[in-house]
Formats: sequence, structure tokens, C-alpha cells
Amino acid sequence: MNVSPVSIHGGHSGEFCGHAHDTLEAVIQAYVQKGFAWVGITEHMPPASERFVYPEEIDAGLDVDALKTRFAAYMQTCRQLRDAYRDRIRIYVGFETETYTGSIELARELITTYAPDYVVGSMHHVDDLPFDSNEDDYAAAAAHCGGIDGLYARYFDQQYEMIQALNPRVVGHLDIIRIFDPDYRSRMIKPVIWEKIMRNLELIQSLDLILDFNLRPLTKGADERTCVRRSSKRPPG
Repeated sequence: MNVSPVSIHGGHSGEFCGHAHDTLEAVIQAYVQKGFAWVGITEHMPPASERFVYPEEIDAGLDVDALKTRFAAYMQTCRQLRDAYRDRIRIYVGFETETYTGSIELARELITTYAPDYVVGSMHHVDDLPFDSNEDDYAAAAAHCGGIDGLYARYFDQQYEMIQALNPRVVGHLDIIRIFDPDYRSRMIKPVIWEKIMRNLELIQSLDLILDFNLRPLTKGADERTCVRRSSKRPPG
């Protein structure tokens, strides 16, 4: 039986994201060429303040105002591409949130202003500290939380709060907090951490949200080979 692939968290383009490549149209063309039935495009939201502008964005000479302008251009461009390619692929226009001081309020403002098809609720900070870009940031965030166990606990608590506040249609990379932890297998099943994971999953289930698994470790030799997106056939609408 032939099954058309889909993507709920359709990656980022170099046109609207500093750590990606290619234009947004080139990304969509790649989905078309690979026979995707539908795809959700989810570029990052702009930062809530200058404090949260990423180093790659600073290096590119971008500030909050420029990133808000780029986000507006993304929403317009993505909708134009949705219409241009509607006979070849179904495109859902969304964005990926952040979780730090001011992000919830800004995400709500963006939802009101741009009326996206859906949002992906993600975390790349714990207590306003970035943790997933490099090992030094990860270590600094862990030290702030009193150790890696504390980092996990704080991450899942803030994730729970974000889900409650935004009710995002998709919860992004639930377990990305393990990204630089070689002992994640034993750490995640510690009762104090596992209870928080199960609490979050129960909330996600009760709200009928979609889980986006973090599959990036598979490219680095991880052996979790059974990860399948719960969203594999269900569109976000």
C-alpha cells in the first residue's frame, strides 16, 4: 500500500531562519518532489526582546524590529506559496513558539495578528537560559538549576506551564532537554523526572494535541529507532 508522507513541523528555511538553508519555495518544492500529501510550515516566532535575539541573528545584523519584519514577510510569503502550490500539495501556515519571559504574551499577539493555521509550542530555554545550541549553554543552564536533574525538572515544569497557557496544536520535541546528556536513559526514568514527563503527556492527551518527536539524535548515532510522529497522518486543522 502506498502511503504519502506528511510533515507537521516542516522545518525552517534559510530565507527566514539563520540556522537553515534554501528559500522557503525551495523547501516546499522539495516536499512536492518527495510526494508529500501535506506539510505544515513553522518558522520561528520573533524574539520578545533584544535579550532573546540569537547570536546568529546578531551576527547577521538583525534586531527585534528586523526579526518582526522578517516574520511578517514569512507569513505573507508562505500564504502566497500555499496558494501557488495548492494543486500539488496542501500547505498549513504556522509558526514555532519560544518559552521565556514575554514569549507567551507575544505568541498570543502574533496569533491574533496573523491567524496562523496552528502553532508548535516549543522550548529552547529554561528560566530564560538557552540550552540546546551547544554544550556550554547546556552546562550553564544545568548549573543554574542545581544540576542536570534540576534542569530536567525545571524544563518539564515550564513545558507544562507553556502547554496550559498556549494550548498549542503541536508540542515540539518533547524531550529535547536530553540533547547533551549522555546519561538521559537512566535520568529520564528517575521518579521525580518521570512523574513530570507522565504529567505532561497526560495533559497533552487530555487536550488532544499532536506530539512532534525530536528525531535529530538519530542522525548522531542514537539507537531509538521506533520514534514515529503521532501526527503522521493527521493535519493540524
